[in-house]
Amino acid sequence: MKDKIVMPLWTCCLFIVVMNTTMFNVSLPVIIQDLHITSDLGSWVISSYSIGYALSTVIFSRLSDHVPVRKLVTVGLIILGCSSVLGLFAHNFTLLLITRILQSAGAGVMAGLGLVIASRYVPVERRGAAIAMISSGSAMAFGLGPIVGGLVSEYLGWNGLFAITVLVLVALPFLLRFLPRETIRAEKSFDITGAALTVVNATTVLVAVTQQSLIWLLIGLISLAVHIAYIRKANGSFINREVFATKGYSRLLIIGFCVLIVNLGNLFLMPLVLADLFGRSSLAIGLLIAPGAIVATFLARFVGRWIDRFGNMRFLIIGHILLASVLLLYVFGLKYSALIITVGYLFFSPALSASIASMNNEASRVLPKTRIGAGMGLLQLIQFFGGSLSVAVCGLLLHSFPGVPVKEAYPYVYGCLLLVCLISLTLVLLYARSTRSNSAASAAAN
Repeated sequence: MKDKIVMPLWTCCLFIVVMNTTMFNVSLPVIIQDLHITSDLGSWVISSYSIGYALSTVIFSRLSDHVPVRKLVTVGLIILGCSSVLGLFAHNFTLLLITRILQSAGAGVMAGLGLVIASRYVPVERRGAAIAMISSGSAMAFGLGPIVGGLVSEYLGWNGLFAITVLVLVALPFLLRFLPRETIRAEKSFDITGAALTVVNATTVLVAVTQQSLIWLLIGLISLAVHIAYIRKANGSFINREVFATKGYSRLLIIGFCVLIVNLGNLFLMPLVLADLFGRSSLAIGLLIAPGAIVATFLARFVGRWIDRFGNMRFLIIGHILLASVLLLYVFGLKYSALIITVGYLFFSPALSASIASMNNEASRVLPKTRIGAGMGLLQLIQFFGGSLSVAVCGLLLHSFPGVPVKEAYPYVYGCLLLVCLISLTLVLLYARSTRSNSAASAAAN
């Protein structure tokens, strides 16, 4: 595989896919008004894509153990591109919701297979740079999504947002030209039952949180118990229990979950802070957030090389320390100036990219090659699930502090994110210590 061509092109497509999760946010009020729907119903324009994107990510990743990557990319991008064309003509809520769900079903191919391809086909001495490039594309997409969404909506209307994701069809022929031709010989068939249970687990829990429904929570817990029992009995299940036997992998799962809680929680809160406390418009909010995303993208090439040179753990620790420092700044400094958000995000965004890149690279290092698809897919699912939960929980927390108005609740919510970040940092330090101990034991044995 010509990774110097494939990985930048893949990053561009992933940029479009991830941006599709954020650029609709600024247009949601207009969509609600145009389609004459309630805000609760309108929120599913965002959440349906996020939920579907998380699930399709792990499904495509898991399928890569059974189906050649070229076929999966073809199917995924065609579904995404064609559904985006349909979205150009979505003038009622039902069609819009169907379009967003179809988009998410195809979009997961980029996130799900990006790390699989890098882990399988990029030489280990360049793998950190490749994974950092992918992470930087995601970081920049989160930052620029509101700007692009505001500009396109202003001049083309919200339906024009779908024209951006149609562009992935242009990249498809080039990806097929340079991606490797694989011969997959899967020892076991794809576990459809396990995949269905995973979809039910994630959907019911997320719906329970977003709707604050005890009934849905009970359904989610029951489905989770059924799934756990199924995993223990089934051979070659969709959630491969064998990946948990990989030393340190479970801890990396929890770290990834925490990092995405911090990331998506911050991305959810920053626009609200800038709008509620400082009265900034949607376009101004995007412009204040964009510098951090641009810096993260610029530093990505260097961070990737540094990870390859100095190792994953150093940058995972540095990244967490920077994330915690920025969150601490937000806890105590939000009330002073809108520039606090901009300055903080200048450090937060590259620290996040470095943390995710080094964590994913570490996971690809510890997982056996035969479990890359299952292991990396599950890691992605846990990350996106953490991010989806974070948005819902942060929204609830803003209204949950007794006697505290929403405008004064932001530091408290950021304090909760800081606590999650510190827990993740503790796990990183424990993981680093255990890694050093294992390396020392191996060296002594030899």
